[in-house]
Amino acid sequence: MLVTSTGILNGKIKDEYGGRGKQFNENGVPNFSLPFKIEDAPENTVSFAIVLDDKDAYPVTGGFVWVHWVAGNITRNELEDNESITSDDFVQGSNSWMSVQGGNQSRELSSYYGGMNPPDRPHIYELHVYALDKLLNLGNGFYMNEMYRQMEGHVLDEYTLKGLY
Repeated sequence: MLVTSTGILNGKIKDEYGGRGKQFNENGVPNFSLPFKIEDAPENTVSFAIVLDDKDAYPVTGGFVWVHWVAGNITRNELEDNESITSDDFVQGSNSWMSVQGGNQSRELSSYYGGMNPPDRPHIYELHVYALDKLLNLGNGFYMNEMYRQMEGHVLDEYTLKGLY
């Protein structure tokens, strides 16, 4: 399986997908989501699940990885720019903007793409894409651990795409 993104050029995530972009929610969180394309998925793939995280946030947050986007039941091989906001054919889970460090943003607003805005230096962001042999029983606003529990034993393949922002 191969995952690519027109939003990542020469290993760098383009400005519009984070804090240097132009689209933000009512709390100032960047929400113009990163596009990606999945190729060569396993034959029996029913859906995809994704997690976009920032492990470089660990020292800044006081000990946890920042989760920017969690989604499941994606049944197509490509998401375009901003589809976290504009599409309703997949479910999205709660991201780290809901945390104390994220300003306790509401679960509703945190159940979309919450873009990059590293406070200290450029960070490496990882988009983890999982090909699954089933649809997940999740509703919008689910927690990431719920998704991982349901994925157990159903991951056909996975791919991690990285970019610097």
